[in-house]
Amino acid sequence: MLAALAGCFLLMPVLAVAALVRLTSKGPALYWSDRVGRNNTIFKMPKFRSMRVGTPAVATHLLADPKAHLTPIGSFLRKSSLDELPQLWSILMGDMSFVGPRPALFNQHDLIELRTKRGVHALVPGLTGWAQVNGRDDLPIPQKVDLDAEYLVRQNFWFDIKILWMTLLKVVQRDGVSH
Repeated sequence: MLAALAGCFLLMPVLAVAALVRLTSKGPALYWSDRVGRNNTIFKMPKFRSMRVGTPAVATHLLADPKAHLTPIGSFLRKSSLDELPQLWSILMGDMSFVGPRPALFNQHDLIELRTKRGVHALVPGLTGWAQVNGRDDLPIPQKVDLDAEYLVRQNFWFDIKILWMTLLKVVQRDGVSH
């Protein structure tokens, strides 16, 4: 019974966010995005939906006016990184890890091609990564790939711990999110 109570307590924030998404916009709480995983295989990655239903499935920076597509709580979800919580499911399923290059959208051909040329495609994508803590949305794709390739070379337990710690600081400071 204690385990069940502990589980309910831990799930309360997730359920609260899901309820907020549903209450503030039409459509499901979760958005399942086709992403590129290890060795360029496609997998479905869940996120709390921060964009309105019908938004094109492209990188946000490619939208003419990204803010026009956000749900009423979408900006908060993105800046707080709460939209990423459901990706814990992808980690449990083995499609993702806690640290690695962020999974590309299926149609980010330039990013996928550069990562493949540099060998980064062999890594399991992560909830956070070296590129995430060094610029996130502000980095051009070649620079992201350079950082992903650096992670490929430097990858170890202590480097992952450093990246997780830096991620926590970035999330608390809401640093590196442009929308």
